[in-house]
Amino acid sequence: MRDMANNITPKPVLAPAVGTDDTPLVGAIIDRLGYDSLTYLIQTGTLADAGATWTALLEESDDSGMSGANAVADADLIGSEALASLTQANDGVCRKLGYVGNKRYTRLTLTPSGNAGNAPISAMAVLGMPYSRPTANPPA
Repeated sequence: MRDMANNITPKPVLAPAVGTDDTPLVGAIIDRLGYDSLTYLIQTGTLADAGATWTALLEESDDSGMSGANAVADADLIGSEALASLTQANDGVCRKLGYVGNKRYTRLTLTPSGNAGNAPISAMAVLGMPYSRPTANPPA
């Protein structure tokens, strides 16, 4: 059996919350320092508004405040932003989006359109391949 728990660090990106309008869900900035891999996980509850969509955007920067941030090039993604995006039909699903670029900081944003109902969505980043193992539990 191989151990993953001592080789990853989960970080909250979007705390579990219920969106009720078209306000973008802007995630926490994730610092990759000390890790060689990064995957975002997006989870939904029951998405109540028929016709609503949530478009995923991953940005990257070398600045901790995301100054000069750029959208991540498709070549630097594992999966795609389109595959990580959601519609109201995606109740109770989990999506993943991997990052293989070389910038230190990234930020995930989910932008809703047509959402006037309850939309519980959360996201986390999973940092992997740490330079130093085992990783802390609970994570710092």
